[in-house]
Amino acid sequence: MAQSINPDGWPRPSGYSNGVVAQGRFLAISGQIGWNERNVMVSNDFFEQACQALRNVMAVLRAAGGSGEHLVRLTWYVTDNDAYRECLRELGRAYREIVGEHYPAMVLVQVAALLEEGARVEIEGTAILP
Repeated sequence: MAQSINPDGWPRPSGYSNGVVAQGRFLAISGQIGWNERNVMVSNDFFEQACQALRNVMAVLRAAGGSGEHLVRLTWYVTDNDAYRECLRELGRAYREIVGEHYPAMVLVQVAALLEEGARVEIEGTAILP
């Protein structure tokens, strides 16, 4: 199980942890985009793609025997920061439904483009399994 690390005196972060300590087996989850199990993009909509990318991260994690609490890091690559900000509140709700109430260390990076045509978000992860 991972333990969130947030230095004393720092404000509590919203939706992520400043650091995570964990012990166990290392799982690197490659970048997941908003396509389904047939490699078909679920939508052109940023929010829908982000939700599917999170579901895909969780599918890989579950296939390795893990769950949301084992995630220690997520890196989000987005092609449009504004699209991310516009759906942040509903994305937070969707995150809790898909991943749970566990918040790993996270980073979000805006990129010019992603490899797959039409992809607007890609999420990679790191998990520590017991």
